[in-house]
Amino acid sequence: MKKAVEIKSLSFSYNDNEILKNLSFSVSEGEFFVIIGPNGSGKTTLVKIIAGILKPKKGDIQILDHPLKQYVRKELAKTIALVPQMTLVDFPFTVTELVLMGRSPHLSMLGFEQEKDLEIAQNAMALTDIEHLAHRTTDQLSGGECQRVFIARAICQEPKIILLDEPTASLDLANQIKIMDLMEKLKKEIGFTVIVVSHDVNLAAMYGSHLLLLNAGIIASLGKPEDVLTCQLLEKTYNCKLLVDESPVGKFPRVTLVPRSGASYTKVY
Repeated sequence: MKKAVEIKSLSFSYNDNEILKNLSFSVSEGEFFVIIGPNGSGKTTLVKIIAGILKPKKGDIQILDHPLKQYVRKELAKTIALVPQMTLVDFPFTVTELVLMGRSPHLSMLGFEQEKDLEIAQNAMALTDIEHLAHRTTDQLSGGECQRVFIARAICQEPKIILLDEPTASLDLANQIKIMDLMEKLKKEIGFTVIVVSHDVNLAAMYGSHLLLLNAGIIASLGKPEDVLTCQLLEKTYNCKLLVDESPVGKFPRVTLVPRSGASYTKVY
């Protein structure tokens, strides 16, 4: 299977603070790939490097078999779309206006949208179930609605790869599932390669075909959910007591925190 992203011997530092240390891994085309790990492990930094926002100290990055450094900005924006963790909108654009911004890599030098661009934006809003919000301004939206708007904007770029940094953070349970179901839908129906950063290991287990577990800037584990989400490995990585068993809703691991009050538990995996 063709590789959407291939990283070899990647390291990154902020001044003298080494954040990522000699990472090597690949993501296949059409995969739902989830990056997990404790706070400060380098997850967001890694996604920003893949998106071309940060430059690594050393290492090689291939995007769809082409070196990342050879992409010009406009072509990279047609290949990779990033939905960042925190997106601030200072001006109250309408939802349609904001979604249409995703068309900017495809516009001529004059920067005017054509009928085709509006049609693509409308299709993106339909996919993300925000058509009814088209004329609302962003300051009138809930957190879940805003997240779907920014995903619709990313879809408008018509990328091959979509990167999402904590897309379910601060969302209620229903909206967490809606966002992850939407990513699965985009993977299956459009053929996107989906790379998600998540703190929620249970969502990662449910949706990820492969997981990358980072800890202090190194790869602690890489593989299928059942191989990465083991009790021994997670307790060592997160420094807390856990129970890992099989989820009652599917053949994937379920991770449960064990309170420090001394409740008994059994290690299953």
